[in-house]
Amino acid sequence: MFERSADSLLVFQLEVPIRWGDMDAMGHVNNTVYFRYMEQTRISWFEAMGLDSRPEAGEGMVVVNAYCTFARQFEYPGTVLCRHYVGRLGTSSFETYVEMSRTDDPDTVCAYGGAKGVWVDYAQQKSRPLPPQVREAILTPRLG
Repeated sequence: MFERSADSLLVFQLEVPIRWGDMDAMGHVNNTVYFRYMEQTRISWFEAMGLDSRPEAGEGMVVVNAYCTFARQFEYPGTVLCRHYVGRLGTSSFETYVEMSRTDDPDTVCAYGGAKGVWVDYAQQKSRPLPPQVREAILTPRLG
């Protein structure tokens, strides 16, 4: 069972509306959409840090592992509260965790997951050490 590391740090949160089209034939949000919620949270977090992960930036983060555990289903209508945490930082990698709940029931975690990000040089397609300013930005909460 997934458990966020005890030393992880809450650095960002985002509210994502559940769209009608997010649901599947069973009447609940399709499993693949949870990964999109986590992706949007991660991208919005990067934007809040002022970091650009597009290939034109020369270097940035790529996801090398992503996972999700589904505890309760989401249904339309509603809004998902995604709480984004940072765990262990390595030389070129970092662990992220996301807890997803409904904004009208924020204490009940409906899904949780995360991703391991690696900082890479896009042209060389090789990992690079996290630049000091990126390391500092990753560890700075942006909850406002």
